[in-house]
Amino acid sequence: MKKLLISPSNMALGEQESQIYQNILKQATEISLNLMAVKVENHPEDFLGWCYELLDVAKNRINFDLLDDHQLPTVKKLQDLLIAAISFLQLKTLRIAPWPMVAAFIASHKEVIALDEQLKLIEYLKPMRSTPLKDMIKEDRLAFSGKHAANLDTSVYQFDVEWFASTKSAKGFHQLLDDLPGAFDEALAVIPAEGDVTLEHYQSFMVGYLSAFAGSEEKPTLAPATRLLAMRRPDVFTPITSSKLDALCQALGVAKLNNRDFERYWTDVVSTIKAMPWYTMAAPVDEFETQLAEIKALLPCLFYYADKDTATNSNYFKLLHKPQRSGTSGGKKTVRRGKESAEVLVDRALADESIPEHIRTKRDSIVAEVEKGRSVDETISLMRTIFG
Repeated sequence: MKKLLISPSNMALGEQESQIYQNILKQATEISLNLMAVKVENHPEDFLGWCYELLDVAKNRINFDLLDDHQLPTVKKLQDLLIAAISFLQLKTLRIAPWPMVAAFIASHKEVIALDEQLKLIEYLKPMRSTPLKDMIKEDRLAFSGKHAANLDTSVYQFDVEWFASTKSAKGFHQLLDDLPGAFDEALAVIPAEGDVTLEHYQSFMVGYLSAFAGSEEKPTLAPATRLLAMRRPDVFTPITSSKLDALCQALGVAKLNNRDFERYWTDVVSTIKAMPWYTMAAPVDEFETQLAEIKALLPCLFYYADKDTATNSNYFKLLHKPQRSGTSGGKKTVRRGKESAEVLVDRALADESIPEHIRTKRDSIVAEVEKGRSVDETISLMRTIFG
């Protein structure tokens, strides 16, 4: 273990990496006796590999039973520093990486980052990029804006809507989005659905977005705005979250933004990423790379740290595997939907050519069941069982 802990001192670390190493070493020193009890056979020669190895020790191989209670926060801090370091180091490779290397990294990590599920979100929202938010049903608006809800039908929303930057903590934003979706539509409408997006377009959006908060006690923040922009134009805008902003800014080589730095978001994030070799020279060679190229501004989100638990921490996965709970009546607890949402979801499902005509005639009955909280697929399957 001692050899592992001191090995970065023999690596050619840059100034940022050296500072990160010193911060990690400070936390490791506080629990050095516990760490020394762990046998280490793998000694990576690169800093990224070193971070992964030490993180595995801190998460899975240290004996937690021998830790004092006051040491637990130190272990958590060490884990957090290592996770942030891994995100920074992986994102930093984007500064010089060519397109084939970026695509290869994503392909090799597709299982751990739940890429198929993430791409399902993008494919679902693709037809809605130019749809006004006020014309969307509430569930679609949540999917577009990045906030999970317990009543999302897993047979329809086969993904966690909070991939690519969750906005669940932006309560004021979501309240305004519920009350005045048209105000945000006016802001998004100035961003072209295709073609070049200029600074002038973004500035017009910024004026509209800030105006949506006029007369409200809520303060406009940057993160939810970037989520809306990224879903409108995933080839141009990279969404941000407060928890990952430090690693992103470090990797881009810019001063850390705060959640009100609307002007710097364009110059320091959008413009910096657009100038990177992989972004400017993206040359898809197959269907997989074409999917990635169409959302290339979202690709930095796939370089943050992920592990074997990332996929199972998805809200979609949790809904699928949620234990059944009983309400006071003894039946399965369900969440009712609005009639408009139920009708839209059912009509989409019935548009499938494989649905028999005699099942389509049961539309109103299906809508009624879905409105009560039953899933669309479950209801249609039940109807097919009853009526053939």
